[in-house]
Amino acid sequence: MPRITRMVISDQPAVYHIVSRTVLSGYPLGAKEKDFLLKQIKRLSKLYFAEIIGFCLMGDHFHLLVKMFPATDFSESSIRKRCRRHYGDDYTIPKDRLPLIRDKLASLSEFVKDVKIHLTRYYNRHYNRRGFFWAERFKSVIVEAGAALVNCLVYIDLNPLRAGIVKKPEDYRWVSIGYHIQTNNKDNFLSTDFGFEEFNARSQKERVRRYRNYMYNAGSIDRPGKVIDPRQLIREKKRGVEITQAGRLRYRNRYFTDSGIIGSEAFVSTHYQRFKHHFTCKHEKKPKPIQGLSGIYSMKRLSELI
Repeated sequence: MPRITRMVISDQPAVYHIVSRTVLSGYPLGAKEKDFLLKQIKRLSKLYFAEIIGFCLMGDHFHLLVKMFPATDFSESSIRKRCRRHYGDDYTIPKDRLPLIRDKLASLSEFVKDVKIHLTRYYNRHYNRRGFFWAERFKSVIVEAGAALVNCLVYIDLNPLRAGIVKKPEDYRWVSIGYHIQTNNKDNFLSTDFGFEEFNARSQKERVRRYRNYMYNAGSIDRPGKVIDPRQLIREKKRGVEITQAGRLRYRNRYFTDSGIIGSEAFVSTHYQRFKHHFTCKHEKKPKPIQGLSGIYSMKRLSELI
């Protein structure tokens, strides 16, 4: 079966939700591996034209919410500066290779591939093994800034809670809200440019506070009687039960991971027209409202059982 062409916006900044899983059984990503992976994400995001908004590193997979910027946004001098900072002061770029490097640093695929290669080499060397570490190609969803982005970030930050690892998301140190609270966003690693009007504030600390309050309210955290069972959402959907916002965020569901595009109806429609030749369906598709998430729509290319 041929690969589905990845949808990438190259002429303007765009946010993507990335998910990648390991091919190994069990939970090979322990504390050391997660620390190393986080270090590589931080290091490589300073080289590539990437801005990390959110992340979650779990035992067998990771999530990234990353904004990529187009190659044309960066001057020749800024590219050389990024490369010297990354590779060392003696690193030089031949004039004829500058366009290739410019395109590489703007590439979502190259950025994620670089992150994954470094972890594979580290893991194989540490455990004296060979072979593949990651499973299929990473998944990527185009996410509109604003409400869709914030809800996607909440979904990512609730992963440790959903898995029963912690009682509060910020208690887990390999997730973006945990990084904000535990390190005070050390080195300004994470962007708080959510594009959500309700979070507008000059202070980064205040934006994080507003986001955390939203996360607690939207995810119904600390409310009794909440059972985190990923199968429950499917059962409720089949019975015709209305899915709430908390249900969408607290249960595992595929809108945030398998949709091609997610955002407002206008945003999804616009980008569908741009990428509709990527879809296998021969008929014109329409944005589908996501039950429980008011005003947020998706355009899916995979299974509709979500």
